[in-house]
Amino acid sequence: MTAIDDDEIVTEYLRIGLAFDLLEDGFVDAYTGDPALRAQVRDEGTPDPVALGRRAARLRDQLPGGLPADRAEFISSHLRALECSAAKFAGEDIGFVDEVRAYFDVDISAEDPEVYRQAHRKLADALGVADRPEALRDAYTAYRRAGEIPADRLGDCVTAFSSALRDEVRKSVDLPVEETVEFEIVSDQPWSGFNYYLGDYRSRVAINTDVPQHFSALPHLVAHEAYPGHHTEHCRKEKLLVGGGQGEQTIFLVNTPQCLMAEGLADHALRAAIGPDWPLWAETIYADLGLRFDAHRATAVGEATAGLLAVRQDAALLLHDRHADADEVAAFLSRWLLVGQDRARQMLRFLTSPLWRAYISTYVEGYRLLGEWLDAPGGAFNRLLDEPLTPALLRAELAH
Repeated sequence: MTAIDDDEIVTEYLRIGLAFDLLEDGFVDAYTGDPALRAQVRDEGTPDPVALGRRAARLRDQLPGGLPADRAEFISSHLRALECSAAKFAGEDIGFVDEVRAYFDVDISAEDPEVYRQAHRKLADALGVADRPEALRDAYTAYRRAGEIPADRLGDCVTAFSSALRDEVRKSVDLPVEETVEFEIVSDQPWSGFNYYLGDYRSRVAINTDVPQHFSALPHLVAHEAYPGHHTEHCRKEKLLVGGGQGEQTIFLVNTPQCLMAEGLADHALRAAIGPDWPLWAETIYADLGLRFDAHRATAVGEATAGLLAVRQDAALLLHDRHADADEVAAFLSRWLLVGQDRARQMLRFLTSPLWRAYISTYVEGYRLLGEWLDAPGGAFNRLLDEPLTPALLRAELAH
């Protein structure tokens, strides 16, 4: 086999990743590398997915080359995910559980419904109602409706939380002085928020108005997408890893282990920045804006609904693994998440997207794995921001 040097390995990895964006627009979530390389790949035209999968497998066989073991393993785990994506694009029938394992390096299974029943019981206590389906649904619907942020105040709230979180994060994270986040309001998307990392320490964060924004959820959303979530992670990795010569970190690809790590990090971001008493912190910010937020009730409701974390992953299993129809899956979502059919159908839109259908597992399993690791000796949020960690590496550390 012909030897391949470090630069050739990284360049071929980037070329393969960039080629996937020609099969599905949006597959490359972010690219901050040489624009000439992206132009070259684009000029080569839409690739054959079978041939693209073979290229990924061939490059994986050539690892580690001259790369350090940690970088070689990072690239290898992502090439395995890309091989699965290539097979899916080629029309190969891959079981949903196997698809999730190949993409994100985690094994998934259905949650015990008793976990959801217990969450409903805790939620009924938090809301002060009887644990009966209709009573609980009505009370939770009323709670959610009362907690919707008025549309004309959303911009003020986003600005306030972004500024406050940025100031807090800068106390422990060295962010470049030139970093910026621009927020915009969008509609007709399958997600509630999205970070577009533009490179040079800049992000554009879109917030979807099709999904009502709530007082209790907005601090999480801003932390998740910006400080100390996706934007902060991109900035740190661009400065430390890309700046240190790790060119593979210039690309962020959908349906790879990167995503599970990033979403798990972002879902722990608010607690990492503010601590478990973040609702009391948020209450003061809302009060400064002339808005009322009940921190104590939000804490009780949040602790109860934490037990419903896996509902959407179970819905994906129901849809893609057990082949239930859309009506049955929407009813499942509506029952356990206590939402109306409109909201259930919005969630179903994400689960049926060809690009995003497996992605829900990044939130569920990413939150679980990173939470366990953060609670263990050696687990530190800033390591997640600064190091090219993978699910396999976190499991290895937990095993010791």
